[in-house]
Amino acid sequence: KLNAAFQEKATSLLTAKGYDIKTTKVEDGYDVDDEIAKHQWADAVILQTPVNWMEMPWIFKKYMDEVYTAGMDGRLCDGDGRHRAEPHKMYGSGGTLSGTKYMMSLTFNAPKESFNDSAQFFDGKSVDDLMFPMHMNFKFFDMEALDTFASFDVMKNANAEDDFKRFEAHIDQHFPQVAGECKESA
Repeated sequence: KLNAAFQEKATSLLTAKGYDIKTTKVEDGYDVDDEIAKHQWADAVILQTPVNWMEMPWIFKKYMDEVYTAGMDGRLCDGDGRHRAEPHKMYGSGGTLSGTKYMMSLTFNAPKESFNDSAQFFDGKSVDDLMFPMHMNFKFFDMEALDTFASFDVMKNANAEDDFKRFEAHIDQHFPQVAGECKESA
């Protein structure tokens, strides 16, 4: 419910700012070609997801395997960027979504204090350190990261009201009012 509420809040906030929005709820099913087209269409992609066992839920991994692999035909990237003349250089440089931004909005059972502190569970690592593989997936398509938003301790010590206020400020920081035309995919 919380992730659905964040998705609805993002849609409402961005629509009010003048953005055109297209959404996908992975658990409801999707068409691979439509999803690739949404990525090509968007100026920014927002990924709203819980973090389960230190990574994305399995259903999103399935989405990536299907959509992102199909997009390697030149629509999301032109292969892995390497060339036969120098096969050991430029891996991951074939992305075709230059100029497209992405933002991860994540919900954690872990408290905020468990990050960035070497005495805590994540050994001093940040949320973005934990999400390094996701950042690399988006980098593979030559997308540009916006700051990650995280909601912490959502199961044992939730504070949704504060999280929604922080989320709205985060959206305001990264998505200004639209003067012309802009498109987002959430």
